[in-house]
Amino acid sequence: MEKVRPQWGHQRQFVLACISYAVGLGNVWRFPYLCQLYGGGSFLVPYLIMLFVEGMPLLYMELAVGQRMRQGSIGAWRTISPYLSGVGIASVVVSFFGTIYYNVINAWSFWYLFHSFQDPLPWSVCPLNGNHTGYEEECEKASSTQYFWYRKTLNISPSIQETGGVQWEPALCLILAWLMVYLCILRGTESTGKVVYFTALLPYCVLIIYLIRGLTLHGATNGLMYMFTPKPGHGALGSWALSPAGPQVEQLANPKTWVNAATQIFFSLGLGFGSLIAFASYNEPSSNCQKHAITVSLINSSTSIFASIVTFSIYGFKATFNYESCLNKVILLLTNSFDLEDGSVTASNLEQVKDYLASTDPSRYSEVFPLIKNCSLESELDTAVQGTGLAFIVYTEAIKNMEVSQLWSVLYFFMLLVLGIGSMLGNTAAILTPLTDSKLITGHLPKEAISGLLCLISCAVGLVFTMEAGNYWFDIFNEYAATLSLLLIVLVETIALCYVYGLRRFENELQAMTGRALNWYWKAMWACVSPLLIIGLLLFYLSDYILTGTLQYQAWDATQGQLVTKDYPAYALAVIGLLVASSTMCIPLVALGTFIMHRCKRGDTAPVA
Repeated sequence: MEKVRPQWGHQRQFVLACISYAVGLGNVWRFPYLCQLYGGGSFLVPYLIMLFVEGMPLLYMELAVGQRMRQGSIGAWRTISPYLSGVGIASVVVSFFGTIYYNVINAWSFWYLFHSFQDPLPWSVCPLNGNHTGYEEECEKASSTQYFWYRKTLNISPSIQETGGVQWEPALCLILAWLMVYLCILRGTESTGKVVYFTALLPYCVLIIYLIRGLTLHGATNGLMYMFTPKPGHGALGSWALSPAGPQVEQLANPKTWVNAATQIFFSLGLGFGSLIAFASYNEPSSNCQKHAITVSLINSSTSIFASIVTFSIYGFKATFNYESCLNKVILLLTNSFDLEDGSVTASNLEQVKDYLASTDPSRYSEVFPLIKNCSLESELDTAVQGTGLAFIVYTEAIKNMEVSQLWSVLYFFMLLVLGIGSMLGNTAAILTPLTDSKLITGHLPKEAISGLLCLISCAVGLVFTMEAGNYWFDIFNEYAATLSLLLIVLVETIALCYVYGLRRFENELQAMTGRALNWYWKAMWACVSPLLIIGLLLFYLSDYILTGTLQYQAWDATQGQLVTKDYPAYALAVIGLLVASSTMCIPLVALGTFIMHRCKRGDTAPVA
């Protein structure tokens, strides 16, 4: 008899699993960066439009496919057409690539979490040099937070060619991170269904606490005003800024604004990985997956905006603190250099005092002038940082200046860890569900052993990212392992569902399954708008890669205490090509193999003349 498929204990568990998977680190460190880069509040316009024309319809499509076919990605697309098995295999390959590097972020979160209990925080001050006569030169040239990240955490090499050895402390943190993931996925939906209550809800508790704290920080309003005020940003249409609506029009006329809004929606929801199909396959067939898709997509986007408010309040505090520290250094320099009375120079009259000193004592002022820093709150706020730079450098710089900094550090990195674990549940489900659906595999290995082998193999491969050049390989996987592959996978999914399986056929099956008719909005998005949008994104990324020329990366130069741009060596370019090809080529190769097998079978069964 056919084995009964496991199901979620409650519909709430399924929704929380999708939220836990979708709401991840990108909501905290990618979306605020895009707001900062593309005009603040004006970025919300294309973002929300893309939510309704791309994110929500494609999320509903994947949930509906998983719930209807009741299989993982490979089985689901094989049911739609035997020639489409490669789509599911491509999803599994991309998910595997994502799994092996994504959990490294959780290892870094563990590392920072453990160090958060120290007083003072280890990234708050530069360490002394070997002679105890001053601070470490690398730290002085950079900053204490950058030094702790690049030297103490990564012990990064000067280039990708200098591989170095495995760093045992990050390696132990990675093993711990994989042990955590294994315990969460040990018994499939039975264990995952309980864990998601924690991974989905706890980050909101921390974000609310951080919001209350952030809004009470000095300078928080500067960050919030910066976020919600439309700005010209980094576009090239400066003439529009002459009109009152100039900044909004400029950014809305910038194609990159729309591309990044669409990309953020696409990847934030986790489309194409197969995780959503896997989660939905454990649903009751009669579940209202349309309602679930709307709920998850709205909560995901609302969380991005909410997290941005928290981030920019903290960002405003950091920028204001740095700005005022800069002013105080300039005031102290002028006071000491010109023997001025203490308190006579303030932030409000600093410019007038500088003009007065330049006119009354020009020779001495010309000697001091090179030491006078140009302090600007706007330039502090304009420093756009994303990814690990925002999480492990900018945030830590803000946290170290807070009162009771250890508490806020523990809360922040615990939240990052929980967000990362929640996303890992989805990534591993995308791989495990097709494996456990296979009778060939489950006939020889229990579910716990399959989960254990996946974690063990992924952890072993992931040790590459704990080497001295590991962060450079992390960036390669982060940049190239999924972007083009996922766009192609989802494009094939929509075309296959609408034009191979048949939109009308799927509509009838969906109505019979859920009792709800598919309205014109979903059909128009699936059949026309969303595929055209994905084709546009694919063309943009392909042209961008071609026009870029030689691919480059950011390497840490310890002698300068800053990042420098270098060209990727030939073997790194080969790995990038392999990452993209290994997943995308699954689709045509499996289709070709299936076609050849069918022709061979027809030849074997043909009647002999």
